[in-house]
Amino acid sequence: MEYNVEKQHAKGKLHAIERINALCDKDSFVETYQGVKHNCTSFGMDKKDIPYDGVITGFGKINGRKVAVYAQDFTIQGGSLGHMHGRKIADLTKMAIDARCPVIGINDSGGARIQEGVEALGGYGNVFNQNVRASGAIPQISIIAGPCAGGAVYSPGITDFIFTVDKVTQMFITGPKVVKSVMFMDISAEDLGGATIHATKSGVSHFRCEDEKSCYEEVRRLLDYIPHYFGDKIEPNEKFKFDEKKAAKRIKEILPENPRQGYDVRDVINCVIDEDSFLEIMKEFAINCVVGFGKIEGRTVGIVANNPKGVGGVLDCDASDKIARFIRYCDSFDIPLLTFVDVPGFIPGPQEEQKGIIRHGAKVIYAYSEATVPKLTVILRKAYGGAYIAMCSKHLGADFVYAWPKAEIAVMGAEGAIEILFAKELKDPNKAAEVQAASEKYKNEIMTPYIAAERGYITEIIQPEDTRKRIVASFDFLETKIFTNKPLKKHGNIPL
Repeated sequence: MEYNVEKQHAKGKLHAIERINALCDKDSFVETYQGVKHNCTSFGMDKKDIPYDGVITGFGKINGRKVAVYAQDFTIQGGSLGHMHGRKIADLTKMAIDARCPVIGINDSGGARIQEGVEALGGYGNVFNQNVRASGAIPQISIIAGPCAGGAVYSPGITDFIFTVDKVTQMFITGPKVVKSVMFMDISAEDLGGATIHATKSGVSHFRCEDEKSCYEEVRRLLDYIPHYFGDKIEPNEKFKFDEKKAAKRIKEILPENPRQGYDVRDVINCVIDEDSFLEIMKEFAINCVVGFGKIEGRTVGIVANNPKGVGGVLDCDASDKIARFIRYCDSFDIPLLTFVDVPGFIPGPQEEQKGIIRHGAKVIYAYSEATVPKLTVILRKAYGGAYIAMCSKHLGADFVYAWPKAEIAVMGAEGAIEILFAKELKDPNKAAEVQAASEKYKNEIMTPYIAAERGYITEIIQPEDTRKRIVASFDFLETKIFTNKPLKKHGNIPL
């Protein structure tokens, strides 16, 4: 089969077959249904020859393990999706489910093939249906390596991870021309649905890459962290490195003396997990929280953390969505969860209330409560109000909750609490000493983690330098955890 490689190169993009070969191990890809042709006769389509109906499908290996792959070929009829094109993708996904391996889609298409009408729409529907069937059974990865518009966006939207590429990705429901005709607004494809937009503003993208080469390398790296099907057990990487003395010294120095001062929670994460093993997801979106995969003694864990460096680490609508989605992925594939807490609360104000912070915040509570994987929580500093509960507290089913000695656990901080409890006294200058004494009492008797430990809500108060050891021991103990206390029901109703 000859491919129109030069036509793609002229646009600064790789051809579909080059993309597949860059992704898969050398000489491992086997194409399927190469001879499939469309059966449309409308508007001169009976005279058009569309090889393999514009999408290359097949299977191969990545890092020595089997995968199913498809890549739309923009050089053939703009990569448009017709009935047979959609059927090839849907059938490949079904086979991946049956064969128990990840499915990776490389999207580069002008959208639905207009000449095929409802048959093209049906093609999309068949793909979506298989995407939903595959969800939680096998990992689904989407690479947006060109235009992906209209109904085409919903297949990636259902999948687990979306990779975008700078200056290559164009992903939107309606393109710039429609926006201009309906809303009288001039906007470029890049500003409407480019890689940067989806990585920083919409939260659609999980990974933003500089170019196609780095994108395929990142996909290959991701596949080394995650199970390849439900029930798959990842073999520990025996090459892990961890400098215990260096990490113990560093972790003691991370928290600032000033409790109002921010810091990067990634510094804590990197003092606990294996060296250079953190694979962050959605790094540029909702920067007040951090999620990603790490290795502890070579084993994959899912990590969720508030990040005081970003907006003080508060929970807002975007952070809640990011956290809840990641928790549910990890739980789907039995990846243990490790949560680092430093959260002053849910963000106040009319903007977030009107966006539905109640509904979005409830997703975090639901996701943690529903998750049955081993769940460990470490409270680093602040854990206030409903956000304390939401961030995998003992009350939501955390198996072990550890706290550092300076952790503060309370309905709210001392300043806010005193303003409510001593509102009258604050107006009287003569009672300043009384108010100050009350503030100190609140800090020492209410906010201290020792109260929570006395009530059994904290498993143990630990020194920062002991965090890694405690996490390793706890996950070892929980490795064979089985959750059986499930009421009779079909499924719950997450507050989407």
